[in-house]
Amino acid sequence: MTILLLCLALLLSFFLLARIVDNFFVDALDHISNDLRLSSDAAGATLMAVGSSAPELFVALFAVLKPGEHQGIGVGSIVGSALFNLLVIVGAAALVRRSKLTWQPIVRDIIFYFLAVGLLLWGLMDGEFNMMDAGIFIGLYVLYVVAVIYWRKILPYKDNGIKEEEDIDETSWFDRFSRPADKVLCKCFPSEKNYYWVFTISIVVIAALSWVLVEAAVELSAILNIPEAIVGLTVLAIGTSIPDLFSSLVVAKQGRADMAVSNAIGSNIFDILIGLGVPFMIYMIIHGGVIETSGGRLFESSSILMGSIIVLIVLLFSTKWIAGKRIGWILILLYVAYLANAIFNIY
Repeated sequence: MTILLLCLALLLSFFLLARIVDNFFVDALDHISNDLRLSSDAAGATLMAVGSSAPELFVALFAVLKPGEHQGIGVGSIVGSALFNLLVIVGAAALVRRSKLTWQPIVRDIIFYFLAVGLLLWGLMDGEFNMMDAGIFIGLYVLYVVAVIYWRKILPYKDNGIKEEEDIDETSWFDRFSRPADKVLCKCFPSEKNYYWVFTISIVVIAALSWVLVEAAVELSAILNIPEAIVGLTVLAIGTSIPDLFSSLVVAKQGRADMAVSNAIGSNIFDILIGLGVPFMIYMIIHGGVIETSGGRLFESSSILMGSIIVLIVLLFSTKWIAGKRIGWILILLYVAYLANAIFNIY
């Protein structure tokens, strides 16, 4: 009975996070970015990244701050989400529609993603993260934002948009299924014109739901005798990334695979550099010392993540930046193999 209640708590939290982030938090951030007069690139690399990655950030924050050495859940959810985004979201986007990708922004994101995963591997191999490591993580993300703003001047490119007649309002089955719940949630939030209040309330609710996720995951791992890092790498990672998958499939069907790929890789950069750097820094400011990390599955999964980046680069070069079914199936099968291996190692 306890296991059933914990699973229901996880599923409900995943669902509410998806709807609140999509329908309220991201829209409020869009209005705020307009107020701040941010360019589309800068807004995407900062505020929009916060919007799509807020659940992972708060899960990592609460896992690190929770007494009892639970950082494995936080790091695991970040690494697992990164694997899901890179392999499943990019793979699914390639499967639904063959697209020619704009290579300039993808090269930029892959360079910074490679550096981010390299820093993560270094910390896991060293066995600890200190204040300097956290500062380097955050500093690299600041450098990434600067690169996003000025990249068009280094490697000029145009957005790979779609024709007006093809720009249809395509809604996923998940959105249609969620409409009754969306109507209820709309009554709990202020109107769209009060977007600063919407932003504030969204932050509070996302934080509360992320706390529920961490508590439920800790309890579930204890009852089932499963390492917390495995729960983070699988259950939490997939649950917090499913909304991104649906939205990416919609834009990929519309011919905007660039957006789906950039969203997946850009979110991963934010997850690793800010999703880990900020919680680690807050913890060390409060408690001092360093954060010790256990290797094992976390190091292995991060190594697989680094290998996946290399595989993606090779595939894109070999197809001259055309994402089609071959790339899609290879990436998804790689994730299935990783997931099967992770589950097999539990038992």
